[in-house]
Amino acid sequence: MISNNFLKNFNFDKKNIYVFGGSGLIGSSISNLFLSLHSNLIVLDKINKNKKIKNTNYKFCKIDLNNLKKVNFELIFKKYGSPDVMVNASYPKDKNWAKCSFNSLKLKYLQNNIDLHLNSYAWTAKIFADYMMRNKTKGSIVLLSSIYGLLGQDLNLYKGTKMSENAVYSLIKSGIINYVKQMASFYGSYNIRVNSVSPGGIYGHSSISKNQEKKFIKNYCNKTPLNRLGYADEVANLVIFLASNNSSYITGANLIVDGGYSSI
Repeated sequence: MISNNFLKNFNFDKKNIYVFGGSGLIGSSISNLFLSLHSNLIVLDKINKNKKIKNTNYKFCKIDLNNLKKVNFELIFKKYGSPDVMVNASYPKDKNWAKCSFNSLKLKYLQNNIDLHLNSYAWTAKIFADYMMRNKTKGSIVLLSSIYGLLGQDLNLYKGTKMSENAVYSLIKSGIINYVKQMASFYGSYNIRVNSVSPGGIYGHSSISKNQEKKFIKNYCNKTPLNRLGYADEVANLVIFLASNNSSYITGANLIVDGGYSSI
């Protein structure tokens, strides 16, 4: 039987929840779930209010992680409120992202995408954690990583498709996982928890192309114990858990949601 305290801890009433990439595929699922739990949601994204977010009772802050130096977070906090929870589900990349296979990788592609993705995740997480620390907030930070932060990409998945491996993706996502551990070590004494979620393949999402190929989906499902890709809502459920008080003794963890892909 589920205790009342467990259910109560999923209520984010009057909590300020900031979600980077909150208009995206996974981000909009996270946003919808937070809104259903009565949070004060602030979506930070390049994309304006998205039809995927069913409830329009949230605040939108347009932000471009490609120009992070120009973002004044102090003004954002002053306008929208001191953060209680920060989630980063953004997916910043440059125009050469699809060329980041080992066969076509250039130094500038490597450097630029690490700066856009890994460095923006690291810097924004520090900004939010420092603000929580100064305000003595018992906060929670959740960063989106990937099973490819733990594993190499199986090239067999791309056979018979136009897709290829991405040399930079695993580098970025593994960096996020260990950065979370380092942040948890430093900010734990300030009652700020920092964790990551690593999804496997998600329907409708591809790091290489906008549309997943049927052959890739078949290859991926055949390798996964649950015989399917995941859904964005299944990732969102785990993010909400880590943001809630139900995970009050969890920090520095990387929780995997991949249908068993990484277990074999």
